[in-house]
Amino acid sequence: MKKKLLIAMLTLTTAVLLASCASGGTQTSAGSASSTPEAATSSQESTAETSAASGESTTSEAASEATANEPVSAPSVDQRRVYVTPDWVKSVIDGTQEGYEDYVIAEVVYADAADPTADGYVPGAIRVYDVDVEDAEGTQEAPYNLLAAETVEENMLKHGITKDTKVILYGDDISGVGRVAYGMLWLGVEDVKILNGGLSSWKAAGYDTVPELAAETAATSFGTAVPAHPEYWVSMDEAKTRLKSDETFKLVSIRAEDEWLGKTSGYSYIPKAGEPEGAVWGKGAQTAADVADFTNSDGTVKELDELEAVWADCDFDVDSDQLAFYCGTGWRACPPFLVMYQEGHDNIAVYDGGWYEWQMYDDNPVQVGDPASSDCKHTTVGELSDDKAAAE
Repeated sequence: MKKKLLIAMLTLTTAVLLASCASGGTQTSAGSASSTPEAATSSQESTAETSAASGESTTSEAASEATANEPVSAPSVDQRRVYVTPDWVKSVIDGTQEGYEDYVIAEVVYADAADPTADGYVPGAIRVYDVDVEDAEGTQEAPYNLLAAETVEENMLKHGITKDTKVILYGDDISGVGRVAYGMLWLGVEDVKILNGGLSSWKAAGYDTVPELAAETAATSFGTAVPAHPEYWVSMDEAKTRLKSDETFKLVSIRAEDEWLGKTSGYSYIPKAGEPEGAVWGKGAQTAADVADFTNSDGTVKELDELEAVWADCDFDVDSDQLAFYCGTGWRACPPFLVMYQEGHDNIAVYDGGWYEWQMYDDNPVQVGDPASSDCKHTTVGELSDDKAAAE
């Protein structure tokens, strides 16, 4: 009897324990099963949210790309307008700018052996060079002045540019691009534009670049006698004569203050410092390599009213005086010329040789210091010291 009872008790205990284990196992399994769908649901929701976000981002990027590739329309500008927006340039490329079917877009660089541009090019761009319009010898016979008109004409024809070609330029150096634009206008190209702000402004506007330059097609006839605008160019001898005989003629120095005051020439290869006798200061630069006073923080060139604010205390009048801008070798003088040109001024020119040419001739009259002050020194080039070159 006891034995049967013990067996029964053991059997009951075993059943209870098995039931408990089965129950606990079921709870654990149920809990695990319950947890897994929640995790799956959460994961699915997260994946869905991520996918949605990713989808929205992809859609946004696609929409942005589609927008960038859509034809752009921009208001027309006057033929003499030089500095133009990325939208306007894009409208030319897209064929929505009436009258600009025959155009050339060109990146301006200094040497024809320059490396490919790392950031790519505006679509359809070719390359033109500073040495397409100016000499690079640095001698008395060729002091970084514009080349002979016939040589510039030949160079333009190689690039497919005639007087009727609509030219759009851009490049890293504001003054260098301005130099080429000025040379083209002097030669006779009737419509020359500059992408204001260069490639940076193009990319900031959301427009694509391409990795390679476009092929060039040469032209055979420029279409007019060159130079078509000799009045835009002033020689050293003409500057000297007009300073003596024409009270309305103003030789305007676009140089940094230390250059203007004769503390430094601003250039490693110019040993003497000073300014042509009778010149007036037009500010514009902080160094020999910029036109910082004439540009905005984004690298765009300012409008004429902003330049006039810079010139408010300068000794010339933009409306009544005959202005010949100059600098060291001709580059910095070009942006103010172009800004005035695009506003319809015809009382402007560039004294091309600048201080570099002037200081090559010992008899040329010189002022050292502010001509409005009593301690300004009036002398000749031959009396200047040879220790004012800028450090390399």
